[in-house]
Amino acid sequence: MAQAIPTDFVKDLMPKIEENVSPGMVVSKLRSVADSLEIPSKPLFGLLPIKRIIPMDVHSVADYADGFLTVGAGLFGNTSEAKLAGLVLGVSTVSVSLMTDYRLSLMNVIPIEVHEVIDYVWGASCIAAPFVLGYYKKDPIVAAAHIATGVLTIISSLFTDYRAAKGTGRSKMESASMMGATVQPGLSHHVDY
Repeated sequence: MAQAIPTDFVKDLMPKIEENVSPGMVVSKLRSVADSLEIPSKPLFGLLPIKRIIPMDVHSVADYADGFLTVGAGLFGNTSEAKLAGLVLGVSTVSVSLMTDYRLSLMNVIPIEVHEVIDYVWGASCIAAPFVLGYYKKDPIVAAAHIATGVLTIISSLFTDYRAAKGTGRSKMESASMMGATVQPGLSHHVDY
């Protein structure tokens, strides 16, 4: 059975804790722990995205939603081209999302930097599909849904704070340095956080 902590001890300890630990220190420490749980992506072309304001988990959910939206829009199409485009585009983005190195995937095999490039290519494919396959006139609603999804994917990708869950495709030293660690080379690499 656990012993109760004497109330005098707690009364004496609380002012010392409050004196030495500010709420700002606690928030700062929690942020640093949360930020270090995932590994930031390298900037695309060394400069993109412009400002990373969309959290990775929000983007992950949007990836799945985009896939299901694209398939759904295609299913309501009048032409086989629109249906096929919706199916291929939707299944491809859900498949990539299931294999990307982020928290909401089943397998962490696609590096987050590769996923970012795939997002841009996928968005451009959604925009191009109605024109390349010719269903933009016969299925204008499906075409508009595919184009809008593509445009929104490209825009959101520019502002997503891409973070890898495990650092797939990187060495342990590279992942550690991306998380702000000081790497000291030697026989056995030493990492200080």
